[in-house]
Amino acid sequence: MLDLIPSLGLWVPRLAAREFAVATIVAACGSVPRPVGTSMLVAGSGDVLGSLSGGCVEGAVVALAQEAMDDAVPRHGTFGFSSADAFAAGLTCGGELGIQIQPVPAAVPGEIPHPLRAVLLQLAGLGPAHAVALVRLLGTPGGAAVVLSDPGAFRLAASSELAALLHGEPALQVESLVRSGGAGLVRLLQPGECAPAKSGDAQPAAEPAILVESRLAPPRMLVFGANDFGAALVPAAKLLGYHVTLVDARPAFASQPRFAAADQVVTDWPHRYLAAEAAAGRTDSRTVAAVLTHDPKFDLPLLETALALDLAYVGAMGSRRSHLQRVEQLLNAGVAPERIAQLHSPIGLDLGAVTPAEVAVSVTAELIAARTRAASCQPLRETSGTIHHHPAAPAPTDLNTQEIAWT
Repeated sequence: MLDLIPSLGLWVPRLAAREFAVATIVAACGSVPRPVGTSMLVAGSGDVLGSLSGGCVEGAVVALAQEAMDDAVPRHGTFGFSSADAFAAGLTCGGELGIQIQPVPAAVPGEIPHPLRAVLLQLAGLGPAHAVALVRLLGTPGGAAVVLSDPGAFRLAASSELAALLHGEPALQVESLVRSGGAGLVRLLQPGECAPAKSGDAQPAAEPAILVESRLAPPRMLVFGANDFGAALVPAAKLLGYHVTLVDARPAFASQPRFAAADQVVTDWPHRYLAAEAAAGRTDSRTVAAVLTHDPKFDLPLLETALALDLAYVGAMGSRRSHLQRVEQLLNAGVAPERIAQLHSPIGLDLGAVTPAEVAVSVTAELIAARTRAASCQPLRETSGTIHHHPAAPAPTDLNTQEIAWT
């Protein structure tokens, strides 16, 4: 349901005290468009907010939601591909979705409102990048729902409502999902059972289960270098959801309007700024550092500092010759070879990028590959030869559809 936050401010007043239903993906197998936790609101009037599959099962889900609102009983539907019935609602991509539908009755004066009605009001007041978690009990007419404002520091013992509901391995699973910013379904232990089913199993939604959706504060990207490449990388990184800080020691360069897209612009020596941020606890294992200054007096002390930290990614711009010189200087400075091996230099994937905008795509592509550990992508550091390729003639357009497998 967290994916609906940007639109809830306009939708909650429309729902007011009226009935509605919440349809949520609770299991995803194979190639499917959206992950577990994605939700769609269906108003009693038939209006819809959100999407679960890009259109191929929405009609059937709306029909189930109307049935659920009619008798106030939750529904669970499984949608997949069926070649036997071309007219059945299903996923043409070949995957399978388990969708839980929770009806929310119209509010009655003097009665306690349904938990999801209160949840929508809370979520509507949040920004799209606000750190938040939602823990819901599925499979019961009344349900239960708790909004957590600081998921990264969550401890189950601090929530009396959740602590009373959870115990044993499910409690550990819920706490882990919340703290990691993950999403998943955790089946509650039944009497005599020893262990819960795997999160994401398509069947637990028909019986009581806990659905966790958690979103941490945006990870940080530190872009060092107020130049053309930095100006192109800042907005590209914002598209990936990073909180972007541009750092440069030269006030005349850092103050240029073209860096206005950055969340923060800092004028300071790069290595000094990074060391101070790390000491203050404002960097973590999700933080990304892109060194674009291409100047040894900035690069070397900055890389010494960055490679000593537990960062998600450290990349540095430069030619292969510059990289070899940089490695030699880092070794002479006492940086361990295994730390240097973590450096993404030359920065980016080998896409044949030339312009600053293309280089920004190359860098962000490597960020995604590093985060997802995509083995088929080839970083420049793992190839040889010319970095920039200039084709003699434009290559023919090749439009490929990439399927995303959520398991």
